Amino acid sequence: MKKLVTVIALVFAAGASFAQAGTAAKEAGKATAETAKQGTEEVKAAATSGSAHSQHKAKAHQHKASAKQHAHASHEAASAAVK
Repeated sequence: MKKLVTVIALVFAAGASFAQAGTAAKEAGKATAETAKQGTEEVKAAATSGSAHSQHKAKAHQHKASAKQHAHASHEAASAAVK
């Protein structure tokens, strides 16, 4: 009976670990995508002038902040998976 309880506990622990690793990978992917969007908006801002330039710079700033949030969430999920 003790072996069965131990095996069940190990299965649940492994499942939680894989779920955290999946979350870390998903958030890392989102951070990469937001960084790419930031670069796109910066290029658009460099090619335009006037109010469009300001709009593209603002969007780039927004994507940078979003990428930072996703990177932080990825780091937290990876740390939780190791515990």
